[in-house]
Amino acid sequence: MKRKALIFGAGYSGRAIARELLPEFDLVAGTTRSCERASMLSREGIHPLIYDGNGFSGATRTILEETTHLIVTVGPGKEGEPVLADFERVLQSMPCLKWAAYLSTVGVYGDHGCAWVDEESECRPVSPRSLMRLEAEKAWMAFGRAQAVPVAVLRLPGIYGPGRNALDNLAAGTARRIVKPGQVFNRIHVDDIAGALHHLMNRNASGIFNIADDEPAPPQDVVAYAAKLAGLEPPPEIPFDEAQMTPMARSFYSECKRVSNTKLKASGYRLRYPHYRMGLEVLWQAKRKEWMPQICYDSR
Repeated sequence: MKRKALIFGAGYSGRAIARELLPEFDLVAGTTRSCERASMLSREGIHPLIYDGNGFSGATRTILEETTHLIVTVGPGKEGEPVLADFERVLQSMPCLKWAAYLSTVGVYGDHGCAWVDEESECRPVSPRSLMRLEAEKAWMAFGRAQAVPVAVLRLPGIYGPGRNALDNLAAGTARRIVKPGQVFNRIHVDDIAGALHHLMNRNASGIFNIADDEPAPPQDVVAYAAKLAGLEPPPEIPFDEAQMTPMARSFYSECKRVSNTKLKASGYRLRYPHYRMGLEVLWQAKRKEWMPQICYDSR
């Protein structure tokens, strides 16, 4: 049987997943909301589909009939999980489906006082977005059981990679070293999201997996290391209580946990970028010749 993947939400992570799968799949399709982005996906070898969360077009239904592997990166909205709601109306149109994945967030764990958490740890979400993510996880796992299809839930921390990293923030003058004593975050390079998903897919893995790096670290250390690579003075430290932040950004600092990736590693996956230093070093080598930043730090 031919392998055909459909990625609902071909954004930053979805496009990285597509690049990973394209060499081995007969078709990789991805959804987007705009015609402009559809043209970009097409140039990258991804079969574009327009999806706005309000039902499937005829073109999408045609692809669904032959989809063997389904990847959902689209998050839930106020009305719940849009993709799953639409799928439940067309299940009979998916006779070839063999495996599915749902990309979630480590935010579902909530606050654990900076202790280590794994896939068996209690979920204590507080923010509405994390509460909705946890409900979406449960819904997709139920979907898998009902359809006898393996479903892997990938819980992700902060994502970085080309075009989205501390080096780029330094170049744009937006990097800030906000310091909250004891605060740490995990991260994951976008290529490790793609690599881990591909690995789990090839094993028909099901269940929950933390896709996180080895080293939860203070966010200010990441910015300082990026500045060191670029040969720049790091931006000044800003006490957390004095930092001007959006409510969403501040909410991230209200939770602290160290996310274990032991289960992922036990499945046989080896991280390409096990810590932020390696990831930034590779990103710096790729950009150093073209990068001529004009630095103007925001000290607020």
